[in-house]
Amino acid sequence: MEFDEKKAMIRDVALQVVFISLTIFSFLWMHGIPQNLYAKLRHRPPNPRAVQAKRHFVKGAQLLAQARRSKSASSATSLAKQALAEAEKAIALDPKDAASHLLKSMALDLQGFRTNALDALDAALSPLAAGSLAEDERGDALLKRAELKIAMSERRGVDSVLADLTESVKLSPRNAKAWCMLGETYEGNKMGEEAKKAYKEALELEPQLNVAQEALSRLGSS
Repeated sequence: MEFDEKKAMIRDVALQVVFISLTIFSFLWMHGIPQNLYAKLRHRPPNPRAVQAKRHFVKGAQLLAQARRSKSASSATSLAKQALAEAEKAIALDPKDAASHLLKSMALDLQGFRTNALDALDAALSPLAAGSLAEDERGDALLKRAELKIAMSERRGVDSVLADLTESVKLSPRNAKAWCMLGETYEGNKMGEEAKKAYKEALELEPQLNVAQEALSRLGSS
């Protein structure tokens, strides 16, 4: 009996809590408080610094695209420098946005400053900024970092390159270029079986990828 009484009392208390909660919510709803709060959250003005950073980023991206299309070396360099300046302005305003660090890296790389470009990529992939990237975007950034590391092989070891490439294909598994580069890295380090697996993945995505086809023939893949 005592147990039943306690059970009934708990049920009554729970019902009272639910009733009171519904009463409070109904009162707030009648006075438009939940709707007003939602509207404030929905229409909250964006961070002015972030907005300004995006403007510099967009302008820099446009300049970089022009630099890549330019047939004049001097014009391309000038445009790349302007793109770099816009990227740095964006980073100063919003250092947590990885996109601006990536833009900086590409502008530096176009000018031939690979060491600085690599540092900018490291910043984009750092805990501070990497959260602003989607998984496939992080995968692409890791692929680009691996490319730069390979170009600067005297500075970065193969373990670091393999770490970037294996993480890249994990985050962006449909990137045939990343799989192919992973195969090339394995092959260059006498890891034949791993190389064949990576090349096969690349061919699954792009059956006409000549580099992967030739590599598998060279490695004697069945």
